[in-house]
Amino acid sequence: MLIYKLLALVFVAILMTASCGAATLSQVEEAITGETVEGRPVKTFTLHNQNGMSVSVIEYGAIITSIQALDRQGRATNVILGAKTVDEYLKGYPGSAAVIGRFANRIANAKFVLDGKEYNLAANSGKNHIHGGRKGFASVVWDGRTLSGAKGSAVQFTYKSKDGEEGYPGNLTATVTYTLTDKNELQVVYEATTDKATPVNLTNHAYFNLAGEGNVLDHVLKISATSYTPADDGLIPTGELAPVAGTPLDFTKATRVGERIEKLRPKLTGYDHNFVIDNGGKSLVEFARVKDPKSGRVMTVSTTLPGVQLYTGNHLQHRGLCLETQVFPDSPNKPQFPSCIVRPGEKFKSTTVFAFSAE
Repeated sequence: MLIYKLLALVFVAILMTASCGAATLSQVEEAITGETVEGRPVKTFTLHNQNGMSVSVIEYGAIITSIQALDRQGRATNVILGAKTVDEYLKGYPGSAAVIGRFANRIANAKFVLDGKEYNLAANSGKNHIHGGRKGFASVVWDGRTLSGAKGSAVQFTYKSKDGEEGYPGNLTATVTYTLTDKNELQVVYEATTDKATPVNLTNHAYFNLAGEGNVLDHVLKISATSYTPADDGLIPTGELAPVAGTPLDFTKATRVGERIEKLRPKLTGYDHNFVIDNGGKSLVEFARVKDPKSGRVMTVSTTLPGVQLYTGNHLQHRGLCLETQVFPDSPNKPQFPSCIVRPGEKFKSTTVFAFSAE
């Protein structure tokens, strides 16, 4: 197979950047590590910084396969759930850190009306639509390229979604850029343009486990969100905003993830809720802090988006937690929610930053 012939061909791009007047070394490794059933090669890009941290991303689904972060002893561990081979992802690995689109999360009754026209989508979550459809952006091959001149190691992925794909209007060109800085930040920038008005809501579905193993119930989590969007049994928002105070969803003070999880039963086996980020959607705001007490690893998350879906890997025995930055679920059908509509001549752009440290 192509994978065995080309595994040894590794291209190393050395990018020199300056930080506070001192030269730093950033590196991107690029290699073909798999192929689709159609025979299309799939590349892996591995970003390195000067602190011994690395991030690996593949062209299939623009999936982050590894984030090697250091603990308080300086030991690196992969802090997201990930498969060992591209082939596992192609076969449907259940915990992939893929880019989700064209619309992340749910759309009620798998349809919406835009400019007087009804659009019907795939009903792939009961009667509702979720994560862009039966295939979505998570299951396509993106075109990846190393970026030079970035403030860190950077790779950009591009995907062109055709008019009518999964039922969505407009030819959409989407890009996601991953940059690993020498501050141990993984910066993720999403951009999209279209030739017809269309909903856009791009995120990454990474499952984080700062211990690298076991479950995340002992992780300590803080979310700067004093309200959330209540939802029905199909997890479709009612359209209201409600306070988290007095509920198991109150993470305004650092709280063990599993401390109140039993109070969600029997309706839910864990968290799967959209939080309204305080002051979110206006500028880059730090909204979450996660710590694994045993390893000392800490992750803070910042975003320019108004919401975040906390999901505790309920179908994976809580082996990872997701903080999916997003426009609110079912926004195409909820005019009172922040708009997700992008029109010709406009550009969708959002930034999410995952910063790692240890204490």
